[in-house]
Amino acid sequence: MINKDRIENNLTDNKKNDDNQDKEVTPKDNVNSFGMPLSPFSFDTDIQYVSIIGHIEGHNLLPSQNKTTKYEHIIPQLIAVEENPKIKGLLTILNTVGGDVEAGLAISELIATISKPTVSIVLGGGHSIGVPLATSSDYSFIAETATMTLHPIRYNGLVIGAEQTYKYFRKMQDRIINFIVRTTELDKKIVVDLMNETDEIANDVGTILIGKEAVEIGLINEIGGLTQALSKLRSLIKEREGTENQ
Repeated sequence: MINKDRIENNLTDNKKNDDNQDKEVTPKDNVNSFGMPLSPFSFDTDIQYVSIIGHIEGHNLLPSQNKTTKYEHIIPQLIAVEENPKIKGLLTILNTVGGDVEAGLAISELIATISKPTVSIVLGGGHSIGVPLATSSDYSFIAETATMTLHPIRYNGLVIGAEQTYKYFRKMQDRIINFIVRTTELDKKIVVDLMNETDEIANDVGTILIGKEAVEIGLINEIGGLTQALSKLRSLIKEREGTENQ
């Protein structure tokens, strides 16, 4: 015997599927999928803007009350910058407290290896693993009131108190230090000294740099805001285009 209700439900489900296929992708859909209003595959400008805010989330989910930047959102955007011929440059906007070391370094390495001009700007904060994220671009800016914190690597959760554990921490630390040295004018000894400073932070080890201090030591290129960052990026794009046309 044919079940009429079942047939009607199937027809309704099929209609919903057809409607979903024809449905236009909204900015909300893109935010849910990519962490940004526009997907990395649809551009209205020749500059791609990537914001890195809050905690940088790694392989483990952070609590729902945390503001997070998910690396699975950022990586496709960076690949799209390199692959999309309409995109001529990348502007990275940072206001982060840091987070997962490997996720942060992965994003930093991608930015550093993009062939197109890249500029970063630190607004609010670029702390911890946010430091290499800021220095990974071709040119970096920091707002006068923005801060950056350099400190030794930390680890949350169960730690086995064995010599091998501390060797692993040292290797992780060296990865961060070597990246910062490679992408700035800082000497390795200076970076290590800043990370191990004991007089700067009341309940921790490390150094807090505010605006001009980050520029004076050679960590960041210049003091500036959005206008200055965009102007510099446009300048780098013109230089690149001029070189290619020669």
